[in-house]
Amino acid sequence: MAARRVLLLSALSAMVIAAALFAGPAFADAIDGTWCNGDGRNMQINGPRIVTPTGADILGQYSRHAFSYAVGQADAGATVSMVLVNESTIHLRRDGGASRTPPEAYEVWRRCEVITRSPPARGLPRPS
Repeated sequence: MAARRVLLLSALSAMVIAAALFAGPAFADAIDGTWCNGDGRNMQINGPRIVTPTGADILGQYSRHAFSYAVGQADAGATVSMVLVNESTIHLRRDGGASRTPPEAYEVWRRCEVITRSPPARGLPRPS
C-alpha cells in the first residue's frame, strides 16, 4: 500500500513538473495594454485611463474586457467603445457625434508588437 502511494505521488509530481516546463506563455485576459491600428495610430489602456491616439489622457469606463470614453469637444456627444475580441484584437466603434461608425462596422485594433534593442556591448559604438 505504501509503495503504491509513493508510486502515485511520484507520477503526479512528474506530471506537474512536465506541465510547468512545457506550458506556453501566459497572456493576460484583459483589455489593458498598447493597441495599434493599421494606419499608424496607437492608444494605451491602463485600468480606467486611456491615452488616445491624439495624446489625450482620459478617464473612461473600464471593465476587464471592454472600455469606453466620452469624446472631447472636437466631436462632442460621441462615445468610443471597445470590446476585447481575443488576446490580440479589439473592435472599436464610435457612437453619436459627427464621426459615428455605421452600425455594422467597427475598427480592428491589434496589440502593438514590443520591439526592443539590446544595449551595445561595452566599448562598442552605438548603432546610428
